[in-house]
Amino acid sequence: MPEEGRERDLSEVKLKKGEPIDRALRRLKKKVDRENIIKDVRAKRHFEKPSERRRRKLKVAKFSAMLSARYADV
Repeated sequence: MPEEGRERDLSEVKLKKGEPIDRALRRLKKKVDRENIIKDVRAKRHFEKPSERRRRKLKVAKFSAMLSARYADV
């Protein structure tokens, strides 16, 4: 039985008959990107204090608001 929090569903891509490896690898990269796996791993490399997390989210929200305000009239 896997330990809780340790085991994660792995993304996998089945090779289709006659499919080149590079195409299957491209499909795998897109799938991993859609599932935000790389983002999660990078975020969990080190502990982030709750105040740092709030500050980071506020910074992202400000940037998104700035972009939406900039291109609202376009």
